Amino acid sequence: MDPVDGVQLYTREWGTGDRVAVLLHGMMADSRAWWRVGPALARRGYRVIAVDLPGHGKSPRCADSTVESFMAALVHSVPAAPALAIGHSMGGVILAAAAGRLRPERVVYVDTTFEGDLDPDRATLTRWYATTKKERTLEYLLRERSWWSEQDMASEVEAVKSFDVATAVSLCLSSAGRDFTPATDVPSLVVRAHPSQYVTPDVVANMLAQGFTVRSVPGAGHCVWFGFFDAFMESLDGWADSPSETASKENARKTR
Repeated sequence: MDPVDGVQLYTREWGTGDRVAVLLHGMMADSRAWWRVGPALARRGYRVIAVDLPGHGKSPRCADSTVESFMAALVHSVPAAPALAIGHSMGGVILAAAAGRLRPERVVYVDTTFEGDLDPDRATLTRWYATTKKERTLEYLLRERSWWSEQDMASEVEAVKSFDVATAVSLCLSSAGRDFTPATDVPSLVVRAHPSQYVTPDVVANMLAQGFTVRSVPGAGHCVWFGFFDAFMESLDGWADSPSETASKENARKTR
């Protein structure tokens, strides 16, 4: 059994009720990244559960992690069949891989590509993550992410402190050369930065052909909602509506 199989991940929650939304952060972040999105979804009637994935935040580290062990820890830690699941980047890949077991009613992948890099090298990955972790300071963010809010930057700086390089490297090696593109038998939205380093026009064309809906947030960076919160929330229209919005749209369709 993989070391994080069945482990309870740390979670952060907003809101109450049976209408659950599960949020998965990207690499080097943690559940704090959703500090504004979580409460906004709670106001729309969701009980929002944001996880710290293995090696991030307050969840266990695992130097032998795999995509499968991340999936197992996620499924063990959140309710099955949530009304909504949102995954950013690496979190989107884990969500895609776990979708069949998690069974969300609607899914949103934020600036996510589903194919792992070919032939990554452990030593190179370790150096890169270690260097990036060291460099990801407030001074760096003020210089390179000037459009982020103070709270955006604070959440990133705090998350980086607990980011475990060995867990991330093992996960990347596990995903190398694999395609985690999920089935689109449930409504599946991709929200991308525009322009996006990851979800390029060619990738968009492939996603559209496979049945995804793709929406863009012009000017945003990879962490799309940081600095572009209102535009990001607007991009979720139809996927993360409140019950009253859903009923209103359903009534409008019936009267056309």
